[in-house]
Amino acid sequence: MSIILRNWPHLLAIIWFIGCWLGYTRYAIWKGRDTACLASVLHLYREDWMRRLLLRDNRIADASVIGNLERNASFFASSTLIILAGILTVLGSTDRAVSVLEDLPFVQPASTGISELKLLGLAVVFVYAFFTFSWCMRQYNFAAILVGSAPMIGERHVSEQERKDFAERTARVISLAANQFNFGLRSYYFGMAMLAWFINPWFFMIVTTGVVLVLYRREFHSDVLDVMVYTPTQALEAPKEKVE
Repeated sequence: MSIILRNWPHLLAIIWFIGCWLGYTRYAIWKGRDTACLASVLHLYREDWMRRLLLRDNRIADASVIGNLERNASFFASSTLIILAGILTVLGSTDRAVSVLEDLPFVQPASTGISELKLLGLAVVFVYAFFTFSWCMRQYNFAAILVGSAPMIGERHVSEQERKDFAERTARVISLAANQFNFGLRSYYFGMAMLAWFINPWFFMIVTTGVVLVLYRREFHSDVLDVMVYTPTQALEAPKEKVE
């Protein structure tokens, strides 16, 4: 009990961190159901993409796009393993790392045990990121298979309703993969925020709050979102009379 009382700022900081992460994730899902955001708008574009895919026989470009998306997830998954290797290396020499941090300004001194808990917490964040990126890669594989099974133009035994269902189903699979990629990127954001914990628990809470604000701004009020939802309309002009 005395250990908890001595380290209550660290306990409060990690509770605030988990609450912000989980709370923002639930809030983003809830708000995205009836508000334009990057996830909802991009899903509409994916449905348009799949409908147009059914109108062409050559799907090489579509398969290439899905392959590029999968490679992005693969890059982050590989990078996450490198980060985890670095964290485990530092965990093996915690005393040296603590002594280096103590020489920095504004760093609150912490025991070796607390520092090891911080490193373990950081490792958990990036383990979660690896699982999300690897699951994202598999879902893009599923999407590639669906694209390969897309009905061709002129197949008489395929009804329009089946084509519509296929477009919606494939777009949904790609959106699920993109959501997992988004969760992985979000883990990187919060993992970067967790580095502030090594300086000061109060600074850690401030940085975590800032990450939430940045994520909200980018997903619901970013300039790229305004561009994607903007639909220009052509003004109707009355025909001018021909002057002889």
